[in-house]
Amino acid sequence: MAGLVDNVKRLFTVSLGELNPFRSEENYISVDIGSSTIKVIEARTGTHGLEVLNFGTAPTPSSAIHSNMVTEPDLVADALRELLEHKGIRARKAVTAVPGPAVMIKRVSLPNQSPQETEQAVMREARNFIPEELDNVNLDYQVTSTEMEAEELEVLMAAAKKDIVNSYADTLRLAGLTPVVIDVDYFALDNMYELNYDPLDNQVAALVNIGSRYSSINILKEGRSTFTGDVPVGGRDITEALVRDLGIPADEAERIKLGVAAGDLDEEQVSMALLPAVDALIEEVHYALSFFWTAATDERIDVLYLSGGGAQTPELANRLAERAEAPVEVSDPFGRILIDDEVDVAVLRRRASEFAIAMGLAVRRPVDK
Repeated sequence: MAGLVDNVKRLFTVSLGELNPFRSEENYISVDIGSSTIKVIEARTGTHGLEVLNFGTAPTPSSAIHSNMVTEPDLVADALRELLEHKGIRARKAVTAVPGPAVMIKRVSLPNQSPQETEQAVMREARNFIPEELDNVNLDYQVTSTEMEAEELEVLMAAAKKDIVNSYADTLRLAGLTPVVIDVDYFALDNMYELNYDPLDNQVAALVNIGSRYSSINILKEGRSTFTGDVPVGGRDITEALVRDLGIPADEAERIKLGVAAGDLDEEQVSMALLPAVDALIEEVHYALSFFWTAATDERIDVLYLSGGGAQTPELANRLAERAEAPVEVSDPFGRILIDDEVDVAVLRRRASEFAIAMGLAVRRPVDK
């Protein structure tokens, strides 16, 4: 089944077993186009596994992303092209993701049947849950069941409007890249987790990515996605609160979010401005998590992993741990990843949490179905 655009083969998480660790390949670029920052990683799979060769960031042009769509692809493409040239990245096959809020997701149970019958059943289900003509959306699905002899198949379905998907694919093309996979940011987080962590039996882990304008959530049980959601708040809300309440420039507010000393401001001033904004974000995340608890009354979240540009905001992890009554860690997308000797590891490690989605995309490859 085709994926999100004509030359895209898969939408969902690639099992690491589908990657041949002994087969060297050409370089690929993963491109995370956020509302405030473009993040790129150049990577390849070699004889010793996935290796990061280069990375970089650039500001996303103001107002270029609107309603989960790239509304000014020329400007974003120019910024992306300049970033690639500045970093000396020459690979041209690219993987990117559309925002989770732009995607309709449904999990269904279907009888265990032939692939052709499963596809027909998925199309019937899609007509019921997608409030659009199917001609106007890109639809894909993946069987997530692990027991081949089970009576029923668990199927994850996702659909996105074609104009949204095409806005990201067209942006890559305008930058001189060839889009080969378009994923969803929720599932890119899933990949990042699978690359770097070993889920325990029956463990429930919540992956929370603090973006600029919204924060996405993917809850995994034993490494399999069981719930996705998002909240319309993110790091920008914290930045704006610091700018407003402390009367400081936005770049200084960003440094405070990274835990850098706040110049002439004392700790109490910063805390009075920072903590209400942090708590407001936490309440929104907790509210989203409550939908999981309602649907799965016998489950609790065992651990939360933060990522995104706002993940390192002072006190965020500690206060979220208290509110969710579970340990919270800032994720390390490069914990088990090889890094080329030419990469500035100190900078990459300092900004690691920003690259969670880009690193999750870096494992994706076009796979024929």
